[in-house]
Amino acid sequence: MKMLWKLTKEATRYKGLYVIAILSTLSLTAINLTAPKILSSMTGIVEKGLTDASYKTITRLALILLALYLLRILFRFLSNYLAHKAAWNLVGDLRNRMYDKLQSLDLGFFHDKQTGDLMSRVVNDTRDFELLYAHMIPDIITNLMTFVGVLVILLTINLKLALITCCPIPLILLSGVIFAKKVRPFFKASQKCMGDLNAQLQDNLSGLHEIQSFGQEAYESGRIKEQNEKQVTAMLRALRASAAFHPSVEFLSSLGTVLVVFFGGYLAYKNSLSVEDIVAFVLYLSMFYAPVSGLANLLENLQQALAGAERVTLILDTPSAIQNDDNATDMGNASGAIAFENVSFHYSNEIPVLKNISFECKPGMMVALVGPTGVGKTTMTQLLSRFYDPIDGRILIDGKDIKTVTLESLRHNISPVLQDTFLFNGTIAENIGYAKPDATKEQIEEAAMAANIHEDILHMPDGYDTKVGERGLRLSGGQKQRVAIARAILRQSPIIILDEATASVDVKTERQIQKAIKNIAGKRTIVAIAHRLSTIRDADLILVIHEGEIVERGTHEELLEKKGLYYTLQQAQEM
Repeated sequence: MKMLWKLTKEATRYKGLYVIAILSTLSLTAINLTAPKILSSMTGIVEKGLTDASYKTITRLALILLALYLLRILFRFLSNYLAHKAAWNLVGDLRNRMYDKLQSLDLGFFHDKQTGDLMSRVVNDTRDFELLYAHMIPDIITNLMTFVGVLVILLTINLKLALITCCPIPLILLSGVIFAKKVRPFFKASQKCMGDLNAQLQDNLSGLHEIQSFGQEAYESGRIKEQNEKQVTAMLRALRASAAFHPSVEFLSSLGTVLVVFFGGYLAYKNSLSVEDIVAFVLYLSMFYAPVSGLANLLENLQQALAGAERVTLILDTPSAIQNDDNATDMGNASGAIAFENVSFHYSNEIPVLKNISFECKPGMMVALVGPTGVGKTTMTQLLSRFYDPIDGRILIDGKDIKTVTLESLRHNISPVLQDTFLFNGTIAENIGYAKPDATKEQIEEAAMAANIHEDILHMPDGYDTKVGERGLRLSGGQKQRVAIARAILRQSPIIILDEATASVDVKTERQIQKAIKNIAGKRTIVAIAHRLSTIRDADLILVIHEGEIVERGTHEELLEKKGLYYTLQQAQEM
């Protein structure tokens, strides 16, 4: 009931459409209840013998019946279309809310999540709301009103026969409760399997080059087949329960019909029931059991919709670990001074990643983080942008604790260039301009020149309008890195993070990237992570990280003189 109440509140924003749809549904139900009564009245008139007066009455009733059938077309259109319009608008809103929610969640939320499963929740599971609001709710209203209306009419025709008609109802309701409890876990399992299948497909399509390179087509095909079979099996379990429930409801409904025919015939034999009433009873009888028989479909759809709704609300109700404080202020344009004060951090496994990290960086300085893989260098930059919060200690920019400023203003002052550069499937100009949507062509070109990529772009088929392909597939690794540097430069943030900007490029491209870095050195505060120490020779401060701690600090020359870990790393790269 909590779930249903929450879902109902979601739909209230379209209450105007629903009110008209519901009123149309009620009008449609009233027409359906009135038509058999008119038909039975016409039968009674014919049974008593036709006269000129009775023929006029029949004609009038026929015209009324025709008008009702025409109105039924109008009300059915309004009921169906407006309910669907409201439902699909709601689905669109929920998808937007789901996407916005996912954007607002901290990176820790995604550690154990698969992209394909999240996509399935946003696209597939939200679609079940249309099933609930466009089909089930109108059907429930229609069936309930029809059932109550027909029951009242049957009671007025013949009390005893109406009570006999109701005999199968408790059995049908009991079977419905049993069915609902049994089938819902099956639908939930089916939707989870669908999410897993989407996740597997997303992984495989993203890694198609690796699959083909290592000749693993048969293996991956088997994995997809296995996921498909799991989803099909889960769905068939639900459908098997439905296949048993549907005929059971039909049998119980038919049993009621048998009872009515038997006792109705007996009452007619005893002259306790007129022909007109028998005709009316038979006409209304199908309308009486139709809502009850429809219970099977309604329960099946309800369980499927609720299973999807659970997966949707699980995301919407997830709190983000990184949020603005109640009294957070706008940072404004920072100068770029950075300070870490006794910062410690661990992920959810509670294994220490950083231990008592402290250092200061003045505006315009270049700070380099070096050390073996997995010692916490990238984590430090993610803490600076507040994708995570420290367990202990604090981080300051321009003397302000970054927890006291808004996330938007904090991240506006920081531009990242990551090792795994992500480019959107658009043009080069669009990817550079992504950091500043209102940037002019001249500004984009100036940023590209500063990033030492302008000449490369001019030699491309369509220049700045060249499509880069999905994730920048049509560009080389070095070109993607320099486009990312241009994007960061265009934003004009006082702090730039360079995470392994030269990790996967050749020597010539590395020099081009180094030149791009020199172009911005001194103008922006740069935090650079590098395994290639040649990239950060000119850094104002080099921090050597080992097992989550700063073990050495100084300039390139100072660290070489110490002949410590930095010296060892330098010697290893020169061999």
